[in-house]
Amino acid sequence: MDIIAGDVIANGIKLHYYRTGGSKPPIVLLHGVTDDGLCWTRTANVLSKTFDVIMVDIRGHGKSNAPEEGYTLTVMAGEIVALIKELGLVKPIIMGHSMGAITTLTLSGLYPDVAKAIILEDPPPFWMIKSTDNGEPPNPNPLAHWIGSNKRKTKEELLDEVRVGNPGWDESEIEPWVNSKLRYSPKIVKLVAMDDLPAMDFETLVKNITCPTLMITADLTKGAIVGEKEAAALKQGIAQLEVVHIDGAGHNIRRDQFKLYMKAVQTFLAKIV
Repeated sequence: MDIIAGDVIANGIKLHYYRTGGSKPPIVLLHGVTDDGLCWTRTANVLSKTFDVIMVDIRGHGKSNAPEEGYTLTVMAGEIVALIKELGLVKPIIMGHSMGAITTLTLSGLYPDVAKAIILEDPPPFWMIKSTDNGEPPNPNPLAHWIGSNKRKTKEELLDEVRVGNPGWDESEIEPWVNSKLRYSPKIVKLVAMDDLPAMDFETLVKNITCPTLMITADLTKGAIVGEKEAAALKQGIAQLEVVHIDGAGHNIRRDQFKLYMKAVQTFLAKIV
């Protein structure tokens, strides 16, 4: 698989991307917090046979700019839309993991004409937040602590950590995961606050999503964050939502159960293109 790298200016900031190219339907992949575009390499290797795969470094990650402010869903969604326009992509499929998944969901609600279809890998279930919630994260937040602690670790320490904690991961997932931790900016800790969440009306937002939508879920006992209750609530807003549950996986579904994950993705995509 050949990959070309490039940059675009999206709403005033530089976003870096990797692209497999070719005259194929485009699919944009959005990573989770502390990951970056190259964390999708194994997935892209499969999808590139059928798609022009674009793997984006979201703001503050990889080789993209890391502004002081703007680490919110609405800002990130707008930047991805700008990148899609700059690259001249027409009706791309958008697939995201975790933070990238909730950004994909937000994008599709705010800009319902952009995506041909969306795929969500275990997104944080922010659609469960009610208007009476104050939106404040727990304090101290363990994700904020982890984001900071990674920047104090050597590459060797990170390698040991990921191999011990995830013995089932394919070796091809290890190096990109570690390298992404070395590249992200400490400023992404502001993502933990998600300042725009209290003002976002997800109940209305998700009803704007009219494109085919797949959500892939996994085992709460293994660290997944979307359960049956959350999936059912999202289905109330997105009538066309398909949900595929994969046993034996946690929050990193594609890394834990790659073959089952890709089967779910490719089965869904076969109905779209």
